[in-house]
Amino acid sequence: MMHILSMGLILLVALIHVYIVILEMFLWTHPRGRAAFGTTAEEAQTTRVLAANQGVYNGFLVAGLLWSLLAPAALAPPLKIFFLMCVIIAGLYGTATVSRRILFVQVIPAVLALLAVLLSR
Repeated sequence: MMHILSMGLILLVALIHVYIVILEMFLWTHPRGRAAFGTTAEEAQTTRVLAANQGVYNGFLVAGLLWSLLAPAALAPPLKIFFLMCVIIAGLYGTATVSRRILFVQVIPAVLALLAVLLSR
């Protein structure tokens, strides 16, 4: 049961990051992207290349999380732990430097997924 929960939570974390990738890479200068990140039209235009670059990195997190769900049983647990820790560390940095909201959007779901992974072993 805990294994299924951990997989569902990892999928949730991956989907959250898919949404972040879309916001950063494709919607950064659009009203939805600006509202999500609290930027003005001018700020968004000036930082759009940086945001797209950040979106690529979030895309790698998505790829790693999905890989961890599809990996053979012997490889899956360390991959899950590694990529969830990457999300947690990046989220904590973002929480400290950008917005407390990141704690709730990224860090807490990843911590819950990590706990489920550890408890399912």
